[in-house]
Amino acid sequence: MSNKDISRRDFLKTTGIATGTLIGGGLIGGLIGFNSKKTTAPTKSSNTNTNKTAETSEGKMFFTTDKDFNILAAATERIFPKDDLGPGAMELGVPYFIDRQLAGQYGSNSKEYMQGPFGKGEPTQGYQSRLTRAEIFIQGVQTLESEAQKRYKKSFTDITDKERDVILTALQKDEVKMKGVTAGFFFSLLRSATIEGAYSDPLYGGNRNMEGWRMKGFPGHQMSYINVIEKEGFQKIEPRSLGMH
Repeated sequence: MSNKDISRRDFLKTTGIATGTLIGGGLIGGLIGFNSKKTTAPTKSSNTNTNKTAETSEGKMFFTTDKDFNILAAATERIFPKDDLGPGAMELGVPYFIDRQLAGQYGSNSKEYMQGPFGKGEPTQGYQSRLTRAEIFIQGVQTLESEAQKRYKKSFTDITDKERDVILTALQKDEVKMKGVTAGFFFSLLRSATIEGAYSDPLYGGNRNMEGWRMKGFPGHQMSYINVIEKEGFQKIEPRSLGMH
């Protein structure tokens, strides 16, 4: 991201992530859009295509086309971009984390009450849509693409980062219509899933090579700390995944 925008380093400090604070999707502001404080007017930037597509060598469990998967990947990269602090969503495997979650109980809402009536709920009332998360994400990806075509006559994967930010911000502010769910609610799901994919155990498909943990100095799942518990100062410990035990 440009140094004229909020940097991920500043973002980590202001949200408490840098100090190891556990975060939830509803507690964190977007890296883009009207939640970011701009110090100068935005400038026009060219598309470097660094966010155009995601690696597709791994098997996908939910998305059936590379096009939809790459649109999702490009959106996650704008929410959690690569910078001098470390890798972005794509390098961390976040799109694959989301893909796996949508293919499971998270996507089907199988452990949640999903019967009517479906009245318009308040923001404090949590999940209110008749749609499952899988259905919301499919519609959300289609909405990202249709907005890109309508506004810029190009696919979401072909427009510039600034143009992607415009669309994502419009969704965040509920300026785009979706069926059975608000665009703002889809954005909150996407943002939450992106952060979760960056910092969850690699066992679930994201946080590739535990780089998300390394950015925070988080040790992961250690068997014990008996060898360092009495040492003074901050201890830098090589992180361990659940899959390593």
